[in-house]
Amino acid sequence: MHKTIVVSCLALALSVPSVAFAQKRPLAADDVYNVKDVRDPQRSPDGKWVAYVVSRAIKDTDKNDTDIWMASWDGTQEIQVTSSPDGESQPRWSPDNKYLSFVSSRQGAKGGQLWLMNRAGGEAVKVSDVKGGVSEYAWAPDGKRLVFIVTEPDPRDPKDDEKDAEKKKTPPPIVIDRYHFKEDISGYLRNARTHLFVFDVATKKAEALTSGILYDETAPAWSPDGTQIAFVSKRGTGDVDRNDNTDVWVIDTKPGAQPRQVTTSTASDEGPLSWSPDGKQIAYVNGEELKYSAYNQNKLTVIPAGGGQARTIAASLDRPVRAPIWSKDGASLTFTVVDDRSQYPARIALTGGRVERLVTAKGVVGNLSPGAPDGAFAVLASTDTELPEVAALENGKLRRLSHQNDEWLSKVLLGTTEDFTSTSSDGTEVHGLIVKPATYQQGQKYPTLLRIHGGPNGQDEHAFSFERELFAANGYVVVAVNYRGSNGRGSAYQKAIFADWGGKEVIDLLGAMDYVQKIGLADPDRLGIGGWSYGGILTDYTIATDGRFKAATSGAGSALQLTMYGVDEYITQYENEIGPPWKSQDLWIKISYPFFHADRIKTPTLFLGGDKDFNVPLVGGEQMYQALKSLGVDTELVIYPGQFHGITTPTYKIDRYQRYVDWYNKYLKKVTTTATMSQGKR
Repeated sequence: MHKTIVVSCLALALSVPSVAFAQKRPLAADDVYNVKDVRDPQRSPDGKWVAYVVSRAIKDTDKNDTDIWMASWDGTQEIQVTSSPDGESQPRWSPDNKYLSFVSSRQGAKGGQLWLMNRAGGEAVKVSDVKGGVSEYAWAPDGKRLVFIVTEPDPRDPKDDEKDAEKKKTPPPIVIDRYHFKEDISGYLRNARTHLFVFDVATKKAEALTSGILYDETAPAWSPDGTQIAFVSKRGTGDVDRNDNTDVWVIDTKPGAQPRQVTTSTASDEGPLSWSPDGKQIAYVNGEELKYSAYNQNKLTVIPAGGGQARTIAASLDRPVRAPIWSKDGASLTFTVVDDRSQYPARIALTGGRVERLVTAKGVVGNLSPGAPDGAFAVLASTDTELPEVAALENGKLRRLSHQNDEWLSKVLLGTTEDFTSTSSDGTEVHGLIVKPATYQQGQKYPTLLRIHGGPNGQDEHAFSFERELFAANGYVVVAVNYRGSNGRGSAYQKAIFADWGGKEVIDLLGAMDYVQKIGLADPDRLGIGGWSYGGILTDYTIATDGRFKAATSGAGSALQLTMYGVDEYITQYENEIGPPWKSQDLWIKISYPFFHADRIKTPTLFLGGDKDFNVPLVGGEQMYQALKSLGVDTELVIYPGQFHGITTPTYKIDRYQRYVDWYNKYLKKVTTTATMSQGKR
């Protein structure tokens, strides 16, 4: 079936009087092997280079490999720095520009360890050997020390020699005594904790700065004079498992020092943290009150480093902000704004005034790295037709520095992405994206897929989407809707679905589909729906509400929400938003609507998930699969072994994409299309 569609698309392409168009091919599921995932740009202190990470799928090993690359600031060179099969990440420059450091478990290193590469030449050298490995780190301003975030084991765990012995027989039982006791990827949580260690480059010794089995520390940031480290922790909040209230803390960088609490907000204060150049203030982001943690919209905030009154900067900006960075003169902050279907860098003076948008074009621009004191930034930039690549941001203009995906993408036919606005049945204005096939012909109605993003506190935006492009390549119009609960439209829009799941979102999704049918784009007899995570959950809600969809895919979703209590990782959200089942039984039954109304579902549905998913456990899909199977509705359940909430194994990623296409083709391509008629096939 898939091969026939490819031929049909090419036939249409060849009918277009454009040589360049005709020479291109449709995107295919196995283009997963061509994708280079570029991230974490880091500009050097002298401003001449940008280090970054490139991850790619390796066909022979069915694994992903991650390497460090560099691009010159003038855009003339791209150099691969590492090439081991073990993977390297977190490139960081020493303040004196002498070293490029990274974290890797190469050459048998236990966990992630720090490696240094002398910029004068030579191989990278492993300099740390810390039990538990290094998960985060940052250079001290003097370049002689670093701060590590290290995971210290649960003191109840067997020692290394005992673990070796245990490998030869039955593993010991897992003993749990925590309230929040499971997390996707991490698995069952015991009392392993992350703490600050100061590492001396000369002696290669790491010394613990914080300790204990009750708290974790993250997001370390050195003060400009190197005497203090700011970090984020739940210290001082009682049982850390029962709330999401993080605060900013500061500790002196000497043995025996005690942390000092800087922020005291009852909401979540988060990093990355940024010290003012004079060391007197710390910039961070402050969230909503804790009950709205699932719909959080961070605000730009500054507080004296010694504690005191926090001050919200750009208070009138009703959009989420991320990662503030001080200007060299301490007069302004630069940060990322998540706006309606886009993300952009912005700047504001500490004295107030308007927020200055630094990039005006549609797209997603973020991950700012200043490096040299010239006011320019290395960034990651993506558009509808370009995967994220490293770029220079200078004087409001973007200049591409990396070209990891240019060659293969230049040979692929891509769809056309457009903004649209629809009105829901209750009068709510909803924004979204429509992706049309490259072979789109005006006036023709197309099989149309409603693809729903997760979160719900996320958004569909003007960034390259492999999934949307794959469906467009197979002749589908794709509709992506930023339903209520999505970010980028303000705090009230996000919080509109608080404790009321599957109602307003479904109204918004159906309103968008009404719109694309009304304008004559979508064929009402060939409509499909699907999503992953909250997108899978909303798929279940929608097909239990409306019967217009002829095919559905529900990935990592759930419908009997009552049974998610104690099964997934969201216990604090449930307690704050829904309440425990013994106190809020009616509400739990209400939000479990799709399962208790499964007999209304007639849509053939494909359920998928990873068997190790603790985010939205597989049981959510299993229950709905069993219900539809019992009711005689065409359904399948696909389980990916060893996968968590995100599917990462390359062959499984390809399998999932192809199953999507095949499932939709089975039910939505029964009607003869122009493409198949041109081939004389039905």
